[in-house]
Amino acid sequence: MRTWHEIRGFPLAIRLLLVNQLGVNTGFYLLIPYLATHLGDNLGMSAAVVGIVLGVRNLSQQGLFLIGGSAADRLGARGVIIAGCAIRTVGFALFALGDGLPVLLAASVLSGVAGALFNPAVRTYLAQEAGERRAEAFALFNVFATTGALVGPLLGSALLLIDFRASALTAAGIFALLTVAQALVLPARDVPPATGSVTSDWREAVGNRAFLAFALAMVGMFTLENQLYLLLPAGARQATGWDGAAGLVFLVGTAAGIAFQLRITRALKGRGTRGRWIVAGLVLMGLAFVPPMLVAGTDTPPHGALDATLRALPVLLGALLLHLGVMTALPFVMELIPAFGRQALTGTYFGIFYAVSGIAAASGNAAVGWAMDVAGRGGGGGAAALLPWACCLAAGLASAAGVTWLHRNGTLPRTRPAPVAVAA
Repeated sequence: MRTWHEIRGFPLAIRLLLVNQLGVNTGFYLLIPYLATHLGDNLGMSAAVVGIVLGVRNLSQQGLFLIGGSAADRLGARGVIIAGCAIRTVGFALFALGDGLPVLLAASVLSGVAGALFNPAVRTYLAQEAGERRAEAFALFNVFATTGALVGPLLGSALLLIDFRASALTAAGIFALLTVAQALVLPARDVPPATGSVTSDWREAVGNRAFLAFALAMVGMFTLENQLYLLLPAGARQATGWDGAAGLVFLVGTAAGIAFQLRITRALKGRGTRGRWIVAGLVLMGLAFVPPMLVAGTDTPPHGALDATLRALPVLLGALLLHLGVMTALPFVMELIPAFGRQALTGTYFGIFYAVSGIAAASGNAAVGWAMDVAGRGGGGGAAALLPWACCLAAGLASAAGVTWLHRNGTLPRTRPAPVAVAA
């Protein structure tokens, strides 16, 4: 109830953006996780072609985050958000209506470009609209995003009982509704006239060494967060012998987010600096990969439901700790990013940050995937089975060390918004 009370305390624009993020993640995750299976099994495409289609979508998004951020600064975040949702509507509809490679590549490009537009634009609008309550706004944003990431795959698996096109059309319909809702309800804001060129904005942001150092130090955070979709589900399935165990990883995170996210952010905001809590969150994210080591490499099937449950507990504890680490660090990371530069370049800074994080996530997933392959070649047991979990532990602690160094050197912005009384 307290979370819903907090939501009502924000302006209509922020409430709409929260619902928007719920819809964005629901629409995305009900389609994208099943796209590779559709391309390979239903359309008979080779693994190489499937990789090209998926890679084009990812490259289109990660490579254009900077463009989306600059567009939000110069054209206004509202229009860029609406355009992004409209483009993704078309992209997802093409996945449903086309079977040929040119159409599927066009759908992938449009879907990626859409994400590159509205991801930095939504965060820019949220940061500017929330003002002194940025941390709370981004905490709620994380709750809605996590909930959508759970609802999406569940809805997608149900729609697949009909066929893939039902999933794609439903996803397109969700984005169409979001487009209309934002066009009708999201308030327009005056955009100050830009000074200088777009490239001068980029040079200014890229030349901000403190910001770039922070973005690079946060590489571990996005690498580990992505293990909610790779290593932890695989660990849950391996430990229990049950494919459905992977869904429990998302269920734990959603329940924890709804119950604790806002409480954690409000409790920490007035105690200490943002840098301290970012470090604490990163340490917790790294330590989250220690409990699953207890069942890593399990290659014998569980003896009944009780044994499967006991084997699942260390992995689910790891998932819970990882979510708690994200809940601790992420709102303060999002609050900190605009503080590195001018308000007029908020979108540019978010765009660069998410471009770096996208590259980090891809590289990190590749490294963890390699470690998982090594563990698999070792027969799934022994010291090799611990390698992917140990890599994640090291990544979390390394990122925490990097942010600690920046914090102690005074590299992170010191100024905080003045606290505002929030109704309980």
